[in-house]
Amino acid sequence: MRMMLKVSIPVTEGTGAIKDGTLPKIMEKALAQLKPEAAYFTLDNGKRTAFIVFDMTDVAMMPSIAEPFFSGFGATIDMTPVMNADDMRAGLEAIMQGA
Repeated sequence: MRMMLKVSIPVTEGTGAIKDGTLPKIMEKALAQLKPEAAYFTLDNGKRTAFIVFDMTDVAMMPSIAEPFFSGFGATIDMTPVMNADDMRAGLEAIMQGA
């Protein structure tokens, strides 16, 4: 299932993780593990934030995805199922056929 992972990093912890080198290491390891369809980095609510879209093949992946961000810099994590345009079209077509 296509998921969007939102990683929000508190400012103080993020600054420390940049200074000691852990932030880029944790992020690179996560990107290698998830092999994302897309990854975007921005500011959201005043925090360093990553939006990573990836395929979750098993919900048992959740702890291994989230824990490095929790323990590495106290991040807040959200995982949300998402669709691309083709998925949306297929879902709407199914609704229209059932109507």
